[in-house]
Amino acid sequence: MRSHYGGEGIPTRIAVRYVVFAILSTLANFAVQAAVVKIYPSQSLVPSMLAGTAAGFGLKYLLDKRWIFFDRYESHGDELLKIVLYGLFSVVTTIIFWGFEIVFWTVWRTDLAKYAGGAIGLAIGYISKFALDRKFVFKLEGVTD
Repeated sequence: MRSHYGGEGIPTRIAVRYVVFAILSTLANFAVQAAVVKIYPSQSLVPSMLAGTAAGFGLKYLLDKRWIFFDRYESHGDELLKIVLYGLFSVVTTIIFWGFEIVFWTVWRTDLAKYAGGAIGLAIGYISKFALDRKFVFKLEGVTD
């Protein structure tokens, strides 16, 4: 199976879809964070950030696999390797996301600042993540960059 965006760049519809999925994942992340804060009020940001990140991760993986990289299930082992690699790259890009969210919260101490920092961090992270996923996670045989 050939890539829909092999060496010729990324078609507009894939780029738009990726942005829409990033927005949906971000909204899921923030909604879960808000729900956790409401259900489990805490002075610490960690519980809400962990729950939101998990929700965003799961949604984004499923959407990316099917609608961005057009990846098919081949075996349990193959899928596990993809999830592990996707997860490792997510950790790296999540550090960017959390860094911005924490810095904005620390400086301004408002929900608006926290979410603005998170949105900026997520945007930077998603751009980096696409490049890593394209090259290492969902790379198709015979497709070169």
